[in-house]
Amino acid sequence: MAGSPTLLPESRLGSTLRRDAWWTEILPVIIVLGGFGIYATLRAFEGKYYDWGPYLSPFYSPLIDPEHRWWKFSPALLILAGPLGFRATCYYYRKAYYRAFFLDPPACSVGEPARRNYRGETSFPFILQNVHRYFFYLAVLFIAFLWHDAIRSFFFDGHFGIGVGTLVLTINVTLLSLYTFSCHSLRHLAGGKVDCFSCATFGRSRFEAWSFLSFLNEHHMLFAWCSLVSVGFADFYVRMVACGAFRDLRFL
Repeated sequence: MAGSPTLLPESRLGSTLRRDAWWTEILPVIIVLGGFGIYATLRAFEGKYYDWGPYLSPFYSPLIDPEHRWWKFSPALLILAGPLGFRATCYYYRKAYYRAFFLDPPACSVGEPARRNYRGETSFPFILQNVHRYFFYLAVLFIAFLWHDAIRSFFFDGHFGIGVGTLVLTINVTLLSLYTFSCHSLRHLAGGKVDCFSCATFGRSRFEAWSFLSFLNEHHMLFAWCSLVSVGFADFYVRMVACGAFRDLRFL
């Protein structure tokens, strides 16, 4: 005989039949993403950029008007829209911060706040999430600048060398590149609209590119978090070295 039907709890914030600690899924997001947001905001509005030798903080790259000849505010504010817009509209981050900060919903099979006239991402301001693919193009431009900074960090007073900062900046731009090029938008651009690769122009090449990008896309969440930590640490390291709090060790 069939057992008694399970009664669903009343639909309200936090209501669920789950027996696990579902809130532990959003707690790291609140701590890490929220902490990074506070740190990055303070650094962006600090106004002073930090560099040391061949090292430049990624928060201020490319460095525009450092002497405040025509821009009175922080140079970081001139480039903030690109990296911030790319991460804020990222498909994965949208899922993460919708759950952690908007509780919409807090987790799978967990009740969310009662709302009326829910319209998703079809009305302002959330309709702006649909410009993610255009922020991707901007992000690629910033990746080029950061690779220039990473290559520059190998040269001290015109001579080749490797310091801790060299490794920090190179690892950072590598993780940022993996995060950027594992983007859903690039995967879709490579082959998302193709129903028959063998029938399409350059079908074989597009299929190989789509397959590789699909492999990267499987790890997009990992790259998102690793690159978030790395760019924050890279900025912190350059700042500490420039202030004299850290000594940059040279390996070569």
